[in-house]
Amino acid sequence: MLIRITHRPSGELIAEGPSGWGITSFEGNYYIGRRYLKTAGFKINYIPGLCIYKFLYVWMDYSWDGGRTRSLGWLYWLPNPLFPFIWFRVGIPRDHPELQFELIPADDAVAVDE
Repeated sequence: MLIRITHRPSGELIAEGPSGWGITSFEGNYYIGRRYLKTAGFKINYIPGLCIYKFLYVWMDYSWDGGRTRSLGWLYWLPNPLFPFIWFRVGIPRDHPELQFELIPADDAVAVDE
């Protein structure tokens, strides 16, 4: 199964890749491996955060030609070693209204140019 994540206001493809290690679903969020991140729009905004068991992260803004969404994602820069699937990956909420998620059977997937 492939996961395709699109930013609704800009229509830009944010990520596309296999569910599992490529794009991991955990606690109602998706953690995207760098290989499957299809945009350069995420920029660290240096607002720190702390999760008691996942440790330290920074928030990330998403910018596109028409604007910016503040704190759309986050990045664990000092992650818990017990959770390798969140290490240095962009995390995004599954229920954000500006994001569209599609689950695509691997047989129906069409390659996206990088």
